[in-house]
Amino acid sequence: MKKILVINPGSTSTKMAVVHDEEPMLIRSIPHSNEELAQFEDAIAQHEYRKRLVIEELHKQNIPLDFDAVIGRGGLVKPIAGGTYEINDLMISDTKNGIVMHNHVCNLGCLIAHDIAQEIPGCRAFIADPGVVDEMNDYARISGSPLMNRICIWHALNQKAIARRFAKEHGTRYEDLNLIMCHLGGGISVAAHDHGRAVDANNALDGEGPFSPERAGSLPAVDLIRLCYSGKYTEKELLKRIAGKAGLNAHLGTNSALEVEQRIAAGDKKAELVYNAMLYHVAKNLAGLGAVLCGHVDAIILTGGLARSEYVVSRLRERLSWIAPIHVYPGEDEMQALALNALAVLRGEREAKMYE
Repeated sequence: MKKILVINPGSTSTKMAVVHDEEPMLIRSIPHSNEELAQFEDAIAQHEYRKRLVIEELHKQNIPLDFDAVIGRGGLVKPIAGGTYEINDLMISDTKNGIVMHNHVCNLGCLIAHDIAQEIPGCRAFIADPGVVDEMNDYARISGSPLMNRICIWHALNQKAIARRFAKEHGTRYEDLNLIMCHLGGGISVAAHDHGRAVDANNALDGEGPFSPERAGSLPAVDLIRLCYSGKYTEKELLKRIAGKAGLNAHLGTNSALEVEQRIAAGDKKAELVYNAMLYHVAKNLAGLGAVLCGHVDAIILTGGLARSEYVVSRLRERLSWIAPIHVYPGEDEMQALALNALAVLRGEREAKMYE
């Protein structure tokens, strides 16, 4: 039996799980108040604080530090291919130095996992399928300006885990399928998976692609430039208009899809127009990925929190079912996805990759 510790830091909590093979034995979400986090200058400075809380929780539950592996949520390191990576000194350095983005809590997963594993003889430390997974084809990288290449930052962990689950349920392998996938959450990521590689995906962190509950999506470039020079907003304010105070939040004053659907049911025509526009743009982006796969699409897969909504799913089915069968995996289970990635390496089913 393999014993795995999973660590997934979020903005207001640190999720942790202890898994024996595929069976979760403990799942906890340790909350962090605004007052507690205010003492730290940035996310990286929370490293020791969050690690201590994880270890204290293990002690409270009388769980000894005798894990075969500790796996953390991957951070914003340099672009890498998908897979499970052994944490090494270079990854630690790139994470601490913020090679992509310093002040993001996802960077803490790697650091905490490494530290705890170091205390346990024979224990291995991993990350898996971080948001910077980049398997894009050469065409996808080129934009209309040589000053700006396209990059992808997306829900790689959840999309790839669901893709493998879908393949297993249908008696095949992820590497044998062509899939269009969409993670529907506060940010929305879309990707074309060509035989195990995500050959095109959007930068969901910065709001490229369809707009979402919290992201602006792709915007008219000239209007955006003029807005930048209008003198009406600071750089910080405009960045919030791209991610945060954007999308549904900007149009309707809320990032809650449930609230928006309740408004629609009560007859709010503006809410209906904006919400349906968001789904229209999601569908348009997903349909465009059919061209990336030359029309050879085995399935369209919807996942993430918004995939729980019949309103959302029914309207995407209406626009997309002509392309391929649509399958829905509501929510996200990043903890299970991380554990299964570590377990596959421990069992010798997949090789751990080296970050270099």
